[in-house]
Amino acid sequence: MRVELPPEPVYFVNRDDERERALRAVTEWRSRSRPLVLAVSGAGGLGKTELAGLIARTLLGQHSFPDGALSVDLDDFRADGVLDPGDVLTQLLGSLDVAQDQVQRSYAARCRQYWNRTAGAKLVLLLDNARYASEVVPLLPASGVSVVIVTSHGPLHDLEAGAAVDLALAPLEERAATELLELIVRDHRLAADPEAVRSVVRLCDGLPAALHVAGRWVRTHRLRPLARVVSDLRAELDEKGVSGVEHVWDMAYEDLSRPAALLYRLLPHHPGETFTLHSATALSGLDPEACQDALEELDRAGLLDLRLLALTVAGQMRLPGPQRGHALRRSRRETSDEKVAEAQVRLVRWLVRQAQLADRYAAGRRLTVVPILDSLPGVPDGPLEDPEVAEDAATRAARAERAARWLDEERHVLFACSRLAHARGMDTETVALSEPVWTHALDHPHQSEVVEVLRRAVDSAVRYGGNAGWLVRTRCQLARPLWESEELAAAQEQIDGAMSALELLGDSERDRKLAASAIEHRGMLKGARGEWSSALADFAGARDLHRAIPNPYGVLLQTYRMGEASAKTGDLDAARLLLSEAYAGFVAQGRERLIGRSAFALAGVLHRLGRSGDARELYEQSLGRADRRRSGFDAARVHDALAELDAGDGHLVEAEEHRMAARALRQRNGLI
Repeated sequence: MRVELPPEPVYFVNRDDERERALRAVTEWRSRSRPLVLAVSGAGGLGKTELAGLIARTLLGQHSFPDGALSVDLDDFRADGVLDPGDVLTQLLGSLDVAQDQVQRSYAARCRQYWNRTAGAKLVLLLDNARYASEVVPLLPASGVSVVIVTSHGPLHDLEAGAAVDLALAPLEERAATELLELIVRDHRLAADPEAVRSVVRLCDGLPAALHVAGRWVRTHRLRPLARVVSDLRAELDEKGVSGVEHVWDMAYEDLSRPAALLYRLLPHHPGETFTLHSATALSGLDPEACQDALEELDRAGLLDLRLLALTVAGQMRLPGPQRGHALRRSRRETSDEKVAEAQVRLVRWLVRQAQLADRYAAGRRLTVVPILDSLPGVPDGPLEDPEVAEDAATRAARAERAARWLDEERHVLFACSRLAHARGMDTETVALSEPVWTHALDHPHQSEVVEVLRRAVDSAVRYGGNAGWLVRTRCQLARPLWESEELAAAQEQIDGAMSALELLGDSERDRKLAASAIEHRGMLKGARGEWSSALADFAGARDLHRAIPNPYGVLLQTYRMGEASAKTGDLDAARLLLSEAYAGFVAQGRERLIGRSAFALAGVLHRLGRSGDARELYEQSLGRADRRRSGFDAARVHDALAELDAGDGHLVEAEEHRMAARALRQRNGLI
């Protein structure tokens, strides 16, 4: 059973009524057409996420939810405050064991796939930080025996009446707030001065987040009498005139060291919702050890939560929304625009370099139009390691996979970095970022932000002028997701622009590779239109260019594309020769994905030529590689092909086993 829930809070009090109402609602729920929604709402700092997690864990313990519990923070999927529900669905489908290559392209198809996958499921789904009911509805499982727990700052009035139980949180009452403060502090001064305790509790206005910050403040000043701590707090608050929880964060901020305060003011200017130790170092200009100390100081002050640090490859952290707003207000008062601009430019260049390195480590050396940027003095690179220097194949594969995961985890930061770079006129960085994003999108397609990143790259290439290679590369990159989304006219416009820019290229090896790539992309677009004879001519022309360079991998890739195109046109003898050559070359070069796919394509041709035995051997090789890559799409179609072979040979039992295996793969991925 998969359980993906946030860590339980160390200290939690009260909320018994809300928990009892939630459990009673689950027990009494009788719908079979839609899930029960528990809507936990309230202002920032009230402990909504902690309560939702506790309810989810209680449900798992007291009721049967064999499909487990999933959790999604919707703020992780926002770009400039706008949620991409398709991206959320992609993550949920992955948590439901749907392979990335099986996720449907269009948003509507992805919704249907998610509903197929969750029909009849019995699971708990926690959706954190929703802003509107319209964000929640597409993510509801298609099962009346599932439970969805939603947290939001305000009530979601437009959720369907009767389908949601509203659990609106109020500030903690004094007794519960005092209990929480005592758990956090555990200090004899509290029992000795109950009036001072009441004063601290009242200053926090019943907000658990504020009580945590105040508790850390009390623990920090262990030698002072509690009455003096309270007096200092009240005097400071009276002088500043700040009400509510803001004053607690102000006091915590005022007690920070200079490096920690600088970092706190700069963090809200970090692109994206998350940051890492390394990116914070680049943003702040502090040396790595000083930045580590500053982050730990912010955590101790209650201005940062490090609990999620170990859950990602990148080591992501984030400022919760209220703290981010507070940090931004402090920044506007105390940090000049020039200082912010300097920090952002430094960070953009560091992030571009990290993305370029991750691209190379994940995909291997390939044609790029922007060389890897130089390292920043005093700012080390991130934790990724180069697979090429590893001594064994297993380590190389693990390092490449880690780099690919880094690109996936940091994608929203890279998307935001692209927006920032483009807005600041950093055209080189904008174009450079498009290449690792494009590589990432090959494995994780159909993200709406990817197209915008590639559009900005085209715009920067045009705005910069004088670099024909940028124009060719960026337009070809943009064309592919467009034709994959069936926007064929828009894709054609980009390919036409790339072909026009070919006339401006020189005769360098890079420029000749770019010319071959542009012709290949033109052929791929023709294939998407079903114009396979014309596509075949383009692939042949691209192969000739690669041979003249020479570029052996480019030759193999075009040979493979020519073989597929020949099979589509019905020239099976030519397809057999071309695909045999490509398959042998990919094996020699160790190109895992292309070995499997060329084997499958060649097996299909051999089957059509009546060579069933040879086809079976290649299909089985392709199936083994698909299983190792966990490619459900490839594995299912190989099972289909083997079922057809067995049926033709009269092996009906074996054929049915393959059909069942293919069906199981598609069911698991929500495709049927």
